[in-house]
Amino acid sequence: MRLKIQAQLDYQFAETTDVLLQFETAAIPEQTIEACHLDITQCEHFARVDAHDQIGQRIWVRVKGRLLLDYRATVSIERLLTDCLELPKVPPHQLPGETVQYLMASRYCLSDQFQTFVEAEFGHLEGGTQVIAMRDWVMRHFRYVPGSSDAETTALDTFVKRQGICRDYAHVMITLVRAAGIPARMASVYALGVEPQDFHAVAEVFLGGEWHLIDATGMAREGAMAKIGVGRDAADIAFLTAYGPAEMNSQSVRVEPA
Repeated sequence: MRLKIQAQLDYQFAETTDVLLQFETAAIPEQTIEACHLDITQCEHFARVDAHDQIGQRIWVRVKGRLLLDYRATVSIERLLTDCLELPKVPPHQLPGETVQYLMASRYCLSDQFQTFVEAEFGHLEGGTQVIAMRDWVMRHFRYVPGSSDAETTALDTFVKRQGICRDYAHVMITLVRAAGIPARMASVYALGVEPQDFHAVAEVFLGGEWHLIDATGMAREGAMAKIGVGRDAADIAFLTAYGPAEMNSQSVRVEPA
């Protein structure tokens, strides 16, 4: 699968502000960046730094006034696809060190508060069968409602309201999986099938010794997602984090088959 990607951001900063950006597709073995181009407003400072788990890069800029950004890329997805139903849970004592942090509760994913629910609802299942049952449960019980959540909404809030957007679905999915003792993290992606088109957030679950992307909204397929970055939850994968007041003029994302 080859994807053609375009992302445009237009923001205004009244004062000189440090801004952390993460919007470029990651150069990793499971996907090849065939072409890319970035136009960005001249800034006082511009520097690339490694992102979480060395997957992708973030960009520091220091800017005052208008920040315009136009990113275009063609990406070939070469991810090995496996039916998660057939994959076993890796026993906690055998987990690689880098996955252990994704067993823990985090800012938006309060997994330690869901252990009783997970045991009652999914305790009779194991491994990939359990994870897919969780995904199907979220798909059945939640409604995708733009504007129904904000930057403070946690998985617990979404669980109670039974509605949200992609980041909320991912937070609930990650929380349930962690509560079952399986590492889960959040991935930001560009994906076909997302409506309205935007930066998309999905869960990534560690099964059978590998990470696998799972979209609980049902909009995107694992083989049609280009990964941008990963982290514990939405706080780690934001496409723009401003350390000062920021005003959005516009932003757009387009993903098409190449």
